[in-house]
Amino acid sequence: MGPTGPPVSDGAEPGSAPGRPSGLLDVLGVASVVLDAQGRIVLWSPQAEELFGYPAQEALGAYAARVMVHEEHLELVKKLFADVIATGRGWAGAFPVRRKDGSTRLVEFRNMRLLDDQGDVYALGLAADQATVRRLEQDVALSTRMIAQSPIGLAVLDTGLRYVSVNAALERINGVPVEEHIGRQVGEVLPMLDVGSLDAALRHVLETGRPLVDHPVSGRTPADPYEDRAWSVSLYRLEDAVGTVLGVAKSVRDVTAERRAGIEAESARRRLALIADASARIGTTLELDRTASELADVAVPELADVAAVDLLDSVIGGRRSSTDPCEPAVIRALAVRADNAPEAMQAADTPGQVARYGPDRLVTECVRSARPVMIPQVKDVDLPRIARSPEAAALLARAGVHSYLAVPLIARGEVLGALDLKRINNPLPFSEDDLLLARELAARAAVQIDNARWYQNARDTAITLQRSLLPTHPSVTGGLEVASRYQPAGAATEVGGDWFDVIPLDGGKTALVVGDVMGSGITAAATMGRLRTATNTLAALDLDPAVLLEHLDRITSDLDHSIATCVYAVHEPRDGRCLIANAGHLPPVHVRRDGARELLDLPTGAPLGVGGVEFTTTVFTLDPGDELILYTDGLVETRTHSLDERLDTLLGLLDDPARPLEEVCDLLVRTLHHPDNHDDVAVLIARAQPRD
Repeated sequence: MGPTGPPVSDGAEPGSAPGRPSGLLDVLGVASVVLDAQGRIVLWSPQAEELFGYPAQEALGAYAARVMVHEEHLELVKKLFADVIATGRGWAGAFPVRRKDGSTRLVEFRNMRLLDDQGDVYALGLAADQATVRRLEQDVALSTRMIAQSPIGLAVLDTGLRYVSVNAALERINGVPVEEHIGRQVGEVLPMLDVGSLDAALRHVLETGRPLVDHPVSGRTPADPYEDRAWSVSLYRLEDAVGTVLGVAKSVRDVTAERRAGIEAESARRRLALIADASARIGTTLELDRTASELADVAVPELADVAAVDLLDSVIGGRRSSTDPCEPAVIRALAVRADNAPEAMQAADTPGQVARYGPDRLVTECVRSARPVMIPQVKDVDLPRIARSPEAAALLARAGVHSYLAVPLIARGEVLGALDLKRINNPLPFSEDDLLLARELAARAAVQIDNARWYQNARDTAITLQRSLLPTHPSVTGGLEVASRYQPAGAATEVGGDWFDVIPLDGGKTALVVGDVMGSGITAAATMGRLRTATNTLAALDLDPAVLLEHLDRITSDLDHSIATCVYAVHEPRDGRCLIANAGHLPPVHVRRDGARELLDLPTGAPLGVGGVEFTTTVFTLDPGDELILYTDGLVETRTHSLDERLDTLLGLLDDPARPLEEVCDLLVRTLHHPDNHDDVAVLIARAQPRD
């Protein structure tokens, strides 16, 4: 089967089989006319019929001047004809002719003398409509000028995909002279370029005729052999007027600057997105370790493959940072994150670990100078200055660390530590843009880290104060087995108000107290300490619980308008009686040895500090094996559940009177204390022992 597409011009050499003729002559419509020596028409082509309007039977044998020329030009034409016949010199020019229909048309002529084998003289005239000729001339001139002066590289390739024409712009783009293009294929001209996809595209366009626009190509050419460039290539099949395929036209536009601008714009967009993400994700809590982890999570993998957040140990301890130029930096790792870099993770310091980095280490230089340290291309000699030890340096070498960046964490003018970044899988070295982004992240995170470390220090102080004010008590006292739990709040500002106490009294009796100072922080902890001291002093007087609460109420009223809730109970082991009074506190739970449990129905009373309110003492029996559970509101209150629902849950957990009290305390705190509730929790459980 032969080809079904348009015929292809094969560019055959002379002497080869004839190819399909060009359609250019058909476009011109060149007419051929032969005259004898007397000026009579002896040959009249079909194109002449169309151009002049006379059929051959009318034109043949007639004098050409009378058929083709207007009367006013007759003498001039005769003279020109005579000169051609007499001298043999041809004549060319444009001349108005008269058509059969009486109209006049300007025609481009080429006339020459002919001799046959008998020596007879003839004149050959070739004629074409001048408007058609001028249009083609203009098209060619325009195309030539545009191709020569275009800033876009242009080329024509034949059906063998060999260059036949190249403009100056493509010569500059490729860095190869025009003459070295001609007759060669793209891959031969540009051996450094991977032209597989381009060759396939050229053949596809040649075979199908469907143009390909803005095909991306990238690589290196002799014009710029040391840097990758990008081009947009468009391909179009060339055909003549009758559909013969001539080859492929190729336009090449250098889009390196546009590509780089696009990459930079995308990089800027990603940087802004990362900064916005950091603003939302870093500092969600006031926990130091979590804040550091949030910074590391943001940095990996968008900015680095490995990120470590390191703080100076002195900063964590609440002291001013200071690094002597001759001394190592004592650093504590707070967080490490890695993306598919297990060996680099092995080389990193374990979070919480304190390490000493010598004065020559880069992280030491970073925190000492308060300036970033960047090594875009890490060499083997750099690794010992990056790693803490030779073993860690070897691990980083095996991991393939090729770029390093450390930026200081600075807040309120103080260097807290450093954000340490490494690249392994990302092939690009750290750039100035990466440095700006890392500094922005570090600046934002440093403030949050500084807040977290001060809150943590304040919280540790409050917890220390709180714990110092809470009692230590024996597990068995005055006929009671006792267990307790205290869990501080999650933030420094919320620590401080809850307390409990187990107070031995005369006669083997025991006082049990649980209270909660409204408010939080160190002030609440101090108020709680004063109330606890007052309670211990009053308990020694063996007062009725209601009377004791009345005294505490007056004391609380004098403590800068403080308010507190409190439950005070006294257990008498001889007869199992328990006297209890409530000052605005949640009801205690009574669990009987047979498993029955209930909230004690006590007069609630008013909180301490309100003033002028009477309190009531209630008496109930605490038999051997029975339990009394006192607790603060931090155990049961949440933002999403009703208090009744939570108290029912509390009763449901107390389903085994034989369960060890320590386990009961753990169960209650673990199950009931809700993460959303940032209040202190105090739990005190007493189980009555068998009577003597």
